[in-house]
Amino acid sequence: MSYLLLFSAIGCEIFATTCMKYSDGFTKLLPSALSIVGYIGCYILFSKAIMHINLAASYATWCGVGIAATAVISWLVFGEKLNLVGILSLVLIIAGVILLNVFGIAAK
Repeated sequence: MSYLLLFSAIGCEIFATTCMKYSDGFTKLLPSALSIVGYIGCYILFSKAIMHINLAASYATWCGVGIAATAVISWLVFGEKLNLVGILSLVLIIAGVILLNVFGIAAK
């Protein structure tokens, strides 16, 4: 259940960040409001998730998956460039998150 909360928080953060891009610097009301609501939801869900998941692993997962997903969305939806070095960097971020979750956190 805690990982469901964590990935829901990540989804809210990705949604909020995408809405922020559409908000045009918070000058458009609906995307701005959706961005704020998304961030509030993301922090509420994340605060619940870290009650039962190691903080280092959960934060690294939240950041790493959020960065990678946002980069892919910016490439696919907004047509922003993503070159080979950028793709390799995203792969390394995800690999680091996986390694941290599997091997980098000592059991309680």
